Amino acid sequence: MSKRGKSYIAAKTKIEHREYAIAEAVAVLKEIKHSKFDESVDISMRLGVDPKYPDQMVRGTIVLPHGTGRVKKVLVIAAGEKQKEASDAGADFVGGDEIVEKIQKESWIDYDVVVATPDMMKSVGKLGKILGTKGLMPSPKAGTVTFNVKETVAEIKQGRIEFRVDKAGIINSSIAKISFDQDKIVDNSKAFITAVLKVRPATLKGKYVRSVYLSTTMSPSVKLSIQELES
Repeated sequence: MSKRGKSYIAAKTKIEHREYAIAEAVAVLKEIKHSKFDESVDISMRLGVDPKYPDQMVRGTIVLPHGTGRVKKVLVIAAGEKQKEASDAGADFVGGDEIVEKIQKESWIDYDVVVATPDMMKSVGKLGKILGTKGLMPSPKAGTVTFNVKETVAEIKQGRIEFRVDKAGIINSSIAKISFDQDKIVDNSKAFITAVLKVRPATLKGKYVRSVYLSTTMSPSVKLSIQELES
């Protein structure tokens, strides 16, 4: 088992064994930051769902009010006028069947998000083994299979992120940079949590949110008050 560094241990002593309001938690994270790079602020939500049942799968997308602090590289696979629309919207890579062939031959994955128009999915479907293992396969549920290319690319560039519960019933996501103003981190945190609360499965019985933690790339986590979140 790897040992924690002195800075991590020192930071942990400054976190009390209690639940924090979001603003309090963000203030603590800013106080205990010790690395030289601009760390991401991450959120972890443990839900009372069992994802092995399709009707308890929790997923969705949200455009964070202040972005994530990281601009994603977007690949758009489309044809005709939709290619120009994608380029005008700021997509980093645009193409049709030639892009599909490049990915097949080179296992090329130098991008963060893939958007495809529905008419191209027959070709894109061949890329399941490459894109699927990296979580890059376009999906209608994630809003990345669409003819509305312009708006979709713009939203992704502005900070739209996808969230999805894992097999353990946990959602993890980066939602800001620690260099953001405190109020902006709070806004992004609340927006993300609200988005998850809105997609509570209708069939779920019992408690939906079990616990929520905020942390940075290098810090211990701070537990949030569920009472505040659900009020």
